Amino acid sequence: MSYAMVRAVRPSLERLSLEEFAVLSGLHPDLIRRLVALGLIEAHCDTAGTLWISRSELAAVARVQRLRAGFALNYAAIGLVTDLLDRIAVLEAALRAAQRRGR
Repeated sequence: MSYAMVRAVRPSLERLSLEEFAVLSGLHPDLIRRLVALGLIEAHCDTAGTLWISRSELAAVARVQRLRAGFALNYAAIGLVTDLLDRIAVLEAALRAAQRRGR
């Protein structure tokens, strides 16, 4: 008999409160709320109105910070740039897949 090995992950490790996320990202909670409102990072509100953010959004925040520091873009422009970069990544992946099929 075999059993699947599954690592249990506590929800608290995957979802962070606004305050926890602010500490880990090094950003002020108001700025994080602004990034959520602009759609630069995803967050979810529970029924009590508490904002919860996935730990994986730390990478998105780092990307926003790099674009802001490297190109002096405002947050609206960063939204456009990240959308375009994501679209380019999708197109490049499709091109690589098509090239592999054509071999």
